[in-house]
Amino acid sequence: MEQISSRVVYRNPWMTVREDEIRRLDGTSGIYGVVEKPDFALVLPRWRDGFWMVEQFRYPVGRRAWEFPQGSWGAGAEGDPAALARQELAEETGLRAEEMIHLGHLYEAYGYCTQGFDVYLASGLAEGEPDREATEMDMIHRAVTDEEITSMIRTGQIVDAPSLAALTLYRLGT
Repeated sequence: MEQISSRVVYRNPWMTVREDEIRRLDGTSGIYGVVEKPDFALVLPRWRDGFWMVEQFRYPVGRRAWEFPQGSWGAGAEGDPAALARQELAEETGLRAEEMIHLGHLYEAYGYCTQGFDVYLASGLAEGEPDREATEMDMIHRAVTDEEITSMIRTGQIVDAPSLAALTLYRLGT
């Protein structure tokens, strides 16, 4: 495919939406709507019987759900993905990790979005106090066993695609 033109149709501090005019391999034309968002880090904080998870309200879907700690640098900021993973873990759960192992890089929704994410396995955890952002004040965190996680997936309590993909990466490696 070849990009013929591109125009920004919306922008805020967290995302840009653009519309690209494209030419396909067969010569026909079309458009693509593309959401540009910065990459993020997702952390699997492992304890002996499972993982630590967070639950919060997600406005776009209008509900609370469980997920693994995750986040991106603030608007205009960037840095090392492992440092971001450590920061998000501490911010959302208060946990500090002795070791962070990179499990892989995935994409959130590559059919329309540029956003990718790095998955880290955190171990050697020490508890502390969370330091949440204003948008995370309703967040709770707790340790969840592997059996509970399986049940939470089956009952729709865990519906976050990046969390499920990260868990799959972890389970493939063990």
